[in-house]
Amino acid sequence: MKSNQTMKAAAIQMEARVADIYYNISQAGDLAEEALKSGARIVALPEFFTTQIVLDNRLFSASLNKQNNPALEMLKSLSSRYEATIGGSYLERDELSGDVFNSYILVEPNGTVHRHKKDIPTMAENAFYIGGSDTGLLHTEHMAIGAAVCWETIRSATVKRLAGKCDLLMTGSHWWGSPGWPILKKRQRNGDRLNTYHMFRAPGRFARLIGAPNLHAAHTGMINGRYALTPSLSTKFNSQLQGETQITDAMGNILARRKACEGPGVIFADITIGRIPPAPLPKGFWLESLPLDLRLIWQQQNRVCKTIYARAKRNGDIKPFID
Repeated sequence: MKSNQTMKAAAIQMEARVADIYYNISQAGDLAEEALKSGARIVALPEFFTTQIVLDNRLFSASLNKQNNPALEMLKSLSSRYEATIGGSYLERDELSGDVFNSYILVEPNGTVHRHKKDIPTMAENAFYIGGSDTGLLHTEHMAIGAAVCWETIRSATVKRLAGKCDLLMTGSHWWGSPGWPILKKRQRNGDRLNTYHMFRAPGRFARLIGAPNLHAAHTGMINGRYALTPSLSTKFNSQLQGETQITDAMGNILARRKACEGPGVIFADITIGRIPPAPLPKGFWLESLPLDLRLIWQQQNRVCKTIYARAKRNGDIKPFID
């Protein structure tokens, strides 16, 4: 694969289960193999392809070690067998520090493994991992790939790290909707419309701001768990994952798309590897005009759930997944 070469690419949409590691790896692997058998030479899996993420105590034991890791073994096996590049993210535990990261893993056909650790966990995610500090720019044998997940793709800091430096973007999301509280039904309905719009346009806008084609993989299906009001008090959370698996060109034009209502599956497109001049970066922390209440919820959830993570680590509750 060289710059300006056209190749067949694929992005995967999943309907995962909370903490059902082997079920989720099997689904991801089956869909990825379907894409590879159809001729895709590069495949993007979603963020968190080993488990849905919601406030649920089972997730304290859902991270994977770097060694003896069934998700990584699946990625390496498919990459080697089909001579293709494949990537996606999962919770990965650092055995030295004991901390967990949301690691985007990219595997090349020659067996080389690249990692990007998401910079800022989003809301409830803070209960289960901490942020990393790398750029997300992964230099493979043939090209520079920019890795980013979910709300990294709507923050200006990510664009500053990657703009004009990538030949291809591999991104993923696990983007939920409103929490499903009957008392706020009307307000949530209006918020969901805006949330759906932001998710729909995020992959293409990010591609244009970076100046590279984008393979964006996503999740669909219901997600049920808890919502933290304080570190010790929570309420029910029943939401819908937003889907919007997309492949775009470097200008942000959608080449292939799979909506949430279409369920799990694979999309394909022929993409041209290579970078173009990036679009001007908008001012501000966020690339989107997020409403004030959502920004306040983001701050509240980040703080509360960081406390939950610190307490879980202190109590020895954060452990790697063991079959």
